[in-house]
Amino acid sequence: MFILRALIADGARAKAHHPWPRVAVDAKTWTAAVESLAAGDLTLVGLWGDGGDVHMALCNEPASEFAVITLACLDGRFPSVGRAHPPAIRLERTIRDLFGLEPDGADDIRTWLDHGRWGIRHPLGAAVPADSGGDAYAFLPNEGESLHQIPVGPVHAGIIEPGHFRFTANGEAVVRLEERLGYVHKGIEGLMEGAGLDQARRLAGRTSGDSTVAYALAFARAAESALGIKAPARAYYLRALMAELERLANHFGDIGAICNDATFPLMLAQCGILRERVLRAAEASFGHRLMMDRILPGGVAGDLSPEHALLLSALVGEIRRVFPKLVELYDNTASLQDRTVGTGFLSPALARQFGAGGFVGRASGRRFDARKVPGCPPYDVLDFDVATRDDGDVNARVWVRIREVEQSLSLIDQILDRLPDGPTAVPVEPATGEAREGVALVEGFRGDVLVWLRLDADGRVARCHLRDPSWFQWPLLEAAIEGNIVADFPLCNKSFNCSYSGHDL
Repeated sequence: MFILRALIADGARAKAHHPWPRVAVDAKTWTAAVESLAAGDLTLVGLWGDGGDVHMALCNEPASEFAVITLACLDGRFPSVGRAHPPAIRLERTIRDLFGLEPDGADDIRTWLDHGRWGIRHPLGAAVPADSGGDAYAFLPNEGESLHQIPVGPVHAGIIEPGHFRFTANGEAVVRLEERLGYVHKGIEGLMEGAGLDQARRLAGRTSGDSTVAYALAFARAAESALGIKAPARAYYLRALMAELERLANHFGDIGAICNDATFPLMLAQCGILRERVLRAAEASFGHRLMMDRILPGGVAGDLSPEHALLLSALVGEIRRVFPKLVELYDNTASLQDRTVGTGFLSPALARQFGAGGFVGRASGRRFDARKVPGCPPYDVLDFDVATRDDGDVNARVWVRIREVEQSLSLIDQILDRLPDGPTAVPVEPATGEAREGVALVEGFRGDVLVWLRLDADGRVARCHLRDPSWFQWPLLEAAIEGNIVADFPLCNKSFNCSYSGHDL
């Protein structure tokens, strides 16, 4: 229980880092943390570069404790985390791409986000020129009889972000799936450097458009922690209201899309209607269908009128009338159950090892929800359950979404009933004269979104790191599809619904 405390006990603690402690450690302590991760005693929350340093956010789940440890990379190198703890591999490859810091002992040193088209190497570190001809990517080799490869993407049918999937199959059975991502790298963390709070929070909200509320909330809370300010109570409730509307809209979209990939388009149409009504209610209430730019450090932009509160109450009532019929239709359609039950199994052990958040982790028994731990107001006074299952298949991921829809409806009712009066924002004047740091972990519809922020002495962003839950979910999709048939990949992929944009930054 005291593993995390023991790791950080002898480190030099950063004075202006809130609310979690951040301590500078030596290579020995860093390596001890890696060993604790490998043993399953700690959970990796994030790993990122920062000039000549690397930071690692850790969680002791049984004790609900969080901390960040920092290691100065002597000669630009640091002990690899991924060599013993696979969830860190892609994060390390990204640190190498963006900062040029080398993970000693790493088994995989291929580029990840860098496709050889930036014109430079290590854009956030000691950048060096590079040609823009593109790099040939070496997919992992496969050996065995009667194996063939199927390349899919990065361009896909329909409106979907780009990503490449390389299948190795024996007949129709998938032996291995390897992903190649990074096609929608936008350089958000680079654009944030030197930006003011207003510009930076706009960039944060555009990391992944379907999670704009979650990212904006995480950035706002990190900034507020850094500056030592609190938003008004009414703002906390309005933020939670927007977060639950975002969760509803995306869960409706996902449930319908999963059923559509199982050749049952009726569910896609009916869930699409519910999703559209949520988005229209959000636009009427908050001025934007996705509620983009509505959350800002210090509070929220705008307010909820009594008329729009009634509109949202009516929306909840309509969903409660319609959605149970769709759930019954899903549960009683044999052709759907035949495609979803037992398909794309993710073991609880892998979900726990990778710290998988959201419906991916909870459908495989990991009972983690950032609304509970570390939590944020007003969820600490609202009543809701964390839906979990242990079967870990496509069907389980559908049912977790269904239960989360029900919980979100209850939360919206509670928020509207308890919405306090008062201001919706407080003035934010970045303190000058010293650097300040803040960190936040909030629950988006996919899972936990991490934002780590450092403000310089002038109150501008010196460094901001944003970690999407998809970083720990994409690798698990590779594991879940193994042994399934190629035709079931769209179904498995939709049930995970990982973000390309949020992952690629």
